[in-house]
Amino acid sequence: MSLFSTDRILVPIDFSDGAFTALSQAIDFVGDPARVYALHVLQPLEPTDPAVIWQTLDDQTRKQHVEKAFFERCSDAKYQGLHFDVAIGNPSSEIVDYAKQHNIDLIVVSPHGRTGPLGRFLLGSVAERVVRHAHCPVLVVRR
Repeated sequence: MSLFSTDRILVPIDFSDGAFTALSQAIDFVGDPARVYALHVLQPLEPTDPAVIWQTLDDQTRKQHVEKAFFERCSDAKYQGLHFDVAIGNPSSEIVDYAKQHNIDLIVVSPHGRTGPLGRFLLGSVAERVVRHAHCPVLVVRR
């Protein structure tokens, strides 16, 4: 008997080395990349952003760039069958909502980004918010 259900595992990807390590470990853990979902969350464009004002960048273009970068980095056979999506919004909220919508059994997250007591105090850690609000178990993979 396993401690975690491994039918559907979500790994949030922020393109850090820690996130790709967590993704690799999740695939190794379940043995089937088709049961692993990867999600990257983009921050919304601000109306005052020059790319918005000059209409040189939109959300669809941004998503395409992220997908291309992800599949270039994860091009070997180990990642074939992996589900990859891009969302736009608040990272922790989008991760929790995605997990609910896709009936995710386990979220494997890397605690990357702003660290230290001041960073957590001012903005909060995405991993910490996911742990607090997720409907399913969250496994935080440290380096």
